[in-house]
Formats: sequence, structure tokens, C-alpha cells
Amino acid sequence: MTMPNLQDLQRRFASDPKRMWKMFLDFDSFFAHVEKQEDPALWDKPVAVAPTPSPHSGVIACCYAAKALGVRRGMKRAEAEALAPDIVFRHARHEVYIEKHHDILKVIEAHVPIEKAWSVDEMSIDLKVIGLSRAIDLVMAIKADLATVLGPHVTASFGIARTGLLAKIAAEMNKPDGLVVLHPDDMPGALKDLPLSDIPGVARGMVARLRRAGVTTTEGLLGLQPKQARRIWGSVEGERLWRALNGEDTEKPDTKRGMFGHSRVLARSWRGPEKANECLRILCSHAAQRLRADGFFCTRMSVSVKTQSGERYGLERHFPAVRDDFALHKIINETFTAILKSVSSPSFSQVSVVLMGIVHQDEIVGDLFMGCRDDPRRDRAVRAMDEINSRYKQMVVKVGAPEALPGGYDGIKIAFGRIPDYAPLLDAAKKMDGPRKMSA
Repeated sequence: MTMPNLQDLQRRFASDPKRMWKMFLDFDSFFAHVEKQEDPALWDKPVAVAPTPSPHSGVIACCYAAKALGVRRGMKRAEAEALAPDIVFRHARHEVYIEKHHDILKVIEAHVPIEKAWSVDEMSIDLKVIGLSRAIDLVMAIKADLATVLGPHVTASFGIARTGLLAKIAAEMNKPDGLVVLHPDDMPGALKDLPLSDIPGVARGMVARLRRAGVTTTEGLLGLQPKQARRIWGSVEGERLWRALNGEDTEKPDTKRGMFGHSRVLARSWRGPEKANECLRILCSHAAQRLRADGFFCTRMSVSVKTQSGERYGLERHFPAVRDDFALHKIINETFTAILKSVSSPSFSQVSVVLMGIVHQDEIVGDLFMGCRDDPRRDRAVRAMDEINSRYKQMVVKVGAPEALPGGYDGIKIAFGRIPDYAPLLDAAKKMDGPRKMSA
């Protein structure tokens, strides 16, 4: 870990005391390093984490020892094993990662309030709540306490800068276990070698659009005028990102919830039509539980499937506002039956369901409420079911078949941009003690 000069940093902060500064924590290959920490036999081995125990699964996280051998996220298991013959795969244990996430929050909040937890392994801190000259001391104290609570293999990299975006970029610049401060005196030179694709919010399509506009480097992007960035993006987001990169912390409106959904790669025994439809109903129930927990109804549903031959089919349904499992399962059955009529080979490798057209319960009044497909008695029943499941922290009561999906996760996964806060936190997984090995 390379540390900036403390005295120099204190001098810079002291000369600019009224400026707002942000800190960002980004844990290093979090899932993989939690697995390494939990099993001493893995400490000196390359480790990768896969979403399912299947030998055909892929990499969702890998430790730095694996990365040094060329293993990358998104790589197929066979590719990873060809690059690193000694690599050890572990089936993801999301309930463990969630527990570690809450341990992390406790450690940090013992030192300073957390502004926002962006994901299970990313948090931001507004440094206006402390003396800026204490920033490095704060980082070192948090690092020491994290090592005590989580163990030495689970580390975080820190970034400090004028804006949240720059702090996030800084946290990525000296991994693992690093600290980078992006001070205005060092800008824009500190970012001149940063690839455009490494800037949060600049996706592959936007990189291509920037190149068509003659912008091929981050230095070139910083050299634009704000209105030019707005024109290239085709929206105010371009100007907002440009200003954040140039040290102006612009307020971004809260994102309005637009959908709730889940997808699942199917185990071999679940690839037939009956099991695929059952899987869709299970995934729909989990999405509906999150929908209800946040106080929403939905008015649209998208159901999509991928066949073993690689073909994709999907249908979207529109309906009056609804949120109970009984009505949603009926829509799932109707939609899947329609999809089956278009499928050439009814053997499925993946299914997904997304609840859309989100309407808050406070907006469901008068004729709109009367038009719901929800029966008030069923609505009370599913909310009582949610309360029971929340109380026992597992899926005690559910609508539909009692059989769980292989792997015990019922399609719930840690989305990298979302922290699960719904009740049935992988109840089947809680019954599976210890590391989860992969199928041969």
C-alpha cells in the first residue's frame, strides 16, 4: 500500500478548510477474499467465486492471486482453470457476504457516519463531519479495525477527493489495500492515463460515442466545455459527469425505482418446461416480496427465457395494479404458456422475470384501486406471510410448490449495485454450513 505524505496532505487541507471532501471505500475482490479468509487452506491459492455449483458456471469474483494469472470476472470456469490449474472455485455464499457487510458498517460507523452504502462492498463518507487534517488518521484506524474484525485477507482501498465520483475513481487507482488522494493541485494530470472506460458512468457505448466526437482520452474529456459534454451525452448527465470530474459536486436527483426482478441459470434437472415455469414463479415471489416491502404495486411484467440452443424469447404483459403472489403467478403461467408456443425446443438454460410499471401504494386510490387484480383478502394474506418470513429471517411460508431451487438460493443474488434488505435471506443457504465446493 502506497500512502500519501501525511504532512503534505494536512498542509493542503489546512489551506483549503471550507471545501467539501468525499471519501470512498471499495473492498478488494470482496467475495473471493471473504472465502480466502474463511478457509486457511485457501490463503496461498488462487480463488474464484461462481454463482452456481455447476462445472459450467463462470467467475463473479476472483482474488488477486487469480488475477495475477489472468483470471477475470465474467470468464468461464474452464477458461479460468486453463490459465490457473491450481485455482479453487467456491460456490457463492451470499448470506455470509451480507453478514460481513453489516460487520463492516459497524466498524466504520464507530469512527464516522456513513453517507451511503452503495453496494455490499462499497461505501461513501462525507469528510465535512471530521477535521480534514485527520483524514489519513481516520483511514488507518478504519483499516486496522477492519483487519481485526474481518481478518487480514479482507481489505479495502480508499479514495479521497472533492467529489464522490473522483473519490470512487481514486479508490480504484491503487488496489489492493491502497489509498489515493486526488487533490485539485494534481488535476487533471492525475487522471490523464485513466482509460475512459474506467470512469463510472462511461459505458462501452458512450466510449464509442465520445470517440466519434473526437474525444479519445480522459484528458480530452476534461478539456471539453460542459455544454459540449451535455451534447455528446444527449442529456444533462454528460454535463453533470463533466462537472464532477472537474471537482464540482453536483446534486444528482434520487433515482426513482423502476422495476423489481430476478433471473436464474437453470440446473440440468430444471430445464424442462414444467420446472422452468416453476422457477419463474419462485423468482416472481421474491421480486413481489421486495415490491411489497417498498410499498409498491406493478402494472407490467416481462418474462424471458433462453433455450439450450441459445435462442431467446420474451413477452411483456400489461394489467391493472397488482402485488400479490396469487395474481402474479397466474400472469406468469399465462405468459409462459404463450412463450412455449413460439419455442422450437422447450429445453431452457435461463429464465427471468421483471415486475415493471411500478406505482406506489399511496397513488393507488379510487377507481385505480378498484381495478386491481389483487383481491384485498389475498393482499392481507401475502402481507401476513411477509411479516412471518421477516420475523423468522427465512422463507417459512410461501405461495406455490415447496421445493427450493438447486443451490438453495431461489434465484436471489447480490446485485453489485444493490444490498438485499428483504427477509428470506437465503434460508436454505443458512442450513449449508461451511465453504461450498463446486461440482466436478
